Amino acid sequence: MAAGARVKGQFAGPIVYPHAKGEPGLEDFPPTASRPMHNQGFWPSTGTDVMTAPIALVLFDMEGVLTHYDRAARADRLAASTGRSAEQVRHAIWGSGLEARADAGEISDDEYLQELGQLLGCRVSRDDWLASRRASITPNAETLALAARLAGQYRIAILTNNCRLVTDHIAYLNPPVAQLFGQSVYPSAAFGATKPAAQAYLGCIGQLGCSAAQTLFIDDTEANVQGAVDAGLHGYRFVSAENLAEELAWRSLI
Repeated sequence: MAAGARVKGQFAGPIVYPHAKGEPGLEDFPPTASRPMHNQGFWPSTGTDVMTAPIALVLFDMEGVLTHYDRAARADRLAASTGRSAEQVRHAIWGSGLEARADAGEISDDEYLQELGQLLGCRVSRDDWLASRRASITPNAETLALAARLAGQYRIAILTNNCRLVTDHIAYLNPPVAQLFGQSVYPSAAFGATKPAAQAYLGCIGQLGCSAAQTLFIDDTEANVQGAVDAGLHGYRFVSAENLAEELAWRSLI
């Protein structure tokens, strides 16, 4: 494996590899618990601040981590309410690049809905859009339970690649997430960039008043984890709630 490569399920962060004589290695920093085997061999090391700064904020991705996302269900629901085919809906939302522009904050929510209607050749109401979005979301109870355990001792928040329509209506779209995270659910659109751009992470933690060195970011997409690491955050690629629980325990966060 090439230096710096990330493996599915492994800790991603500034790392050191097996060390040469006289250089610090993993055994020089005693962990509080055995490193999970699927994560073994990686340790943050970009300087004293990163090594010693305690984690103060755990920043989660939403879809793919805290919830299961069903794109097909979303397209089917909006197709049914607009009288268009699911394929037409998929092209209008994703194929056209419209959703990506909205997620990056390049257009407002009203402009997004207006352009979506133009692409489909019919009016798309906010209620119909939200109903289709809700149909795509199933909370991940196991991961939410881990987040709830963290919430007793650390700040928790969400950074999701989405437009403000999602976060402004999170109580309707995803009640368990809204109940646990409250106002700390941030859309990428608010920061004018989507993950994995550094601007998204730094804008979010800046809003929360936390430093990159004290933030652990969790996402199921490798590129997004790498983007967080490049921005100075700690990163972990989510594979399963079981593996995440092992990682959090190893870090003495739960």
